[in-house]
Amino acid sequence: MRVSSAAFSDLDDLADLWVELAADQRSFGSHLRADANRTPIREALARHVAADGVLVAREEGTDGAEKNDGNDGNDAEGPETGDIVGFVMFDIEAGAYEQDATRGMIRNLFVRPAYRDAGVGARLLAAAETALGDAGADTVALDVLADNDAARRFYRRHGYRPHRVELEKSMRNDTHSKEDR
Repeated sequence: MRVSSAAFSDLDDLADLWVELAADQRSFGSHLRADANRTPIREALARHVAADGVLVAREEGTDGAEKNDGNDGNDAEGPETGDIVGFVMFDIEAGAYEQDATRGMIRNLFVRPAYRDAGVGARLLAAAETALGDAGADTVALDVLADNDAARRFYRRHGYRPHRVELEKSMRNDTHSKEDR
């Protein structure tokens, strides 16, 4: 597995992976419509790729072009080959309020199901944390859906603890819905 910076040529594959992520998150209560957001997420991914804020994990040897060069597997030089099996999108939080800490934000982290529990997510997360630290982040934050126990365990194993809690209340009842109005 090789972790490296994403390229603009990866955008369609990254958008497909994000759609897969968003579709999967619906089972945990996400309100995002997966395919309906393909264009906006592709644009967001393009902005993050331009800012070096997307890293990908590639399966080595899927096209026969990988070589063993003895490096640590984290290399941003040259064109990349191999199927993308996961990605992480991140940036430094920018907002209207002054804060006493610079926060790095993990916006999305996804690993294809067949590659989970093999350290791919851990490598992507560690590489993003390193990049954010190098960019001046004092802390790193992320959102996880409350019902996604596996993701919450993963992040807890990597030192993440609750900081904010978002509460939600449905405005629908048994007799009326948004569509009825």
